[in-house]
Amino acid sequence: MARIPSATISSSDGPRPIHVIGLGTATVGRSDEVKAAVVEAIKMGYRHFDTAAFYGTEKPVGEAIAEALQAGFIKTRAEVFITTKLWPNSTERHLVLPALKKSLQNLGLEYVDLYLIHWPLKINYPHIKIPVPTECVTAIDIKSVWEAMEECQNLGLTNSIGVSNFSSDKIQEILSFAKIPPAVNQVEMNPLWQQKQLNKFCKENHILLTAYSPLASFGNSWGNSSVVECNVLQDIAKSRGKTTAQISLRWLYEQGVSFIVKSFNKERMKQNLDIFDWALTQEDLNKISQIPQRKLVYLLGFVVTEPNDVTV
Repeated sequence: MARIPSATISSSDGPRPIHVIGLGTATVGRSDEVKAAVVEAIKMGYRHFDTAAFYGTEKPVGEAIAEALQAGFIKTRAEVFITTKLWPNSTERHLVLPALKKSLQNLGLEYVDLYLIHWPLKINYPHIKIPVPTECVTAIDIKSVWEAMEECQNLGLTNSIGVSNFSSDKIQEILSFAKIPPAVNQVEMNPLWQQKQLNKFCKENHILLTAYSPLASFGNSWGNSSVVECNVLQDIAKSRGKTTAQISLRWLYEQGVSFIVKSFNKERMKQNLDIFDWALTQEDLNKISQIPQRKLVYLLGFVVTEPNDVTV
């Protein structure tokens, strides 16, 4: 079984470890595949699993945890780290707690390890699907929503709270009034979108940056091959006897962040763990730092189709 390094985040019980690599479950209509992949991942050594109300995968993730416990692959619920997220149609103070309770019901768990605000906006639209009509997207009242997130942690329904897709300015606003600061900010990050300034800001404020789309979501309908086909990464991979995916993940690890990988292919799941017993050279790092930057997941075009005052 693979030995996976941990980072540390703040929690109700003080500093708490979190595996730097987590298995993502953002997918479309493949709940049986999600369950099987999570069970297989646990057998390989994965302990950090990322889901969300929006993904529709909370139930199979929970079922996989229950199956792994029953089979003895893990001895206790505490051995796994579960993250889920609040969709923007519930980013109002009175809706946050019911949304988390619904997620816990889906997961079949008494608590999650980390609860994130999925996007920094409010969607006045009952359905959890995208794209969202532009007129339904409004500004989030972050103070009242964050107070509700803090209540969730104080009630013991989540060990830690955080955000996703938040800029440093939006996090700074939370820090100005928060009784419990965000433990994590989950954002798109990979060698083609390096987030240098945001990573620096988060480190200075003791917030763990977690990278999603570390391979530009290659293999997903919303992703592309820009990372795995990047010439710089391919050349480094060839010289090191690694895959381009491994080079990208190792680069993330060396930036001091955690990262969410989503592959249900057993061989690639194993390869993604094989990044911790070697290092990139300074020459490798210099080459990667000069890669032209290209963002993949834009709010405009992904969540909403037309701009308004909130999305521009």
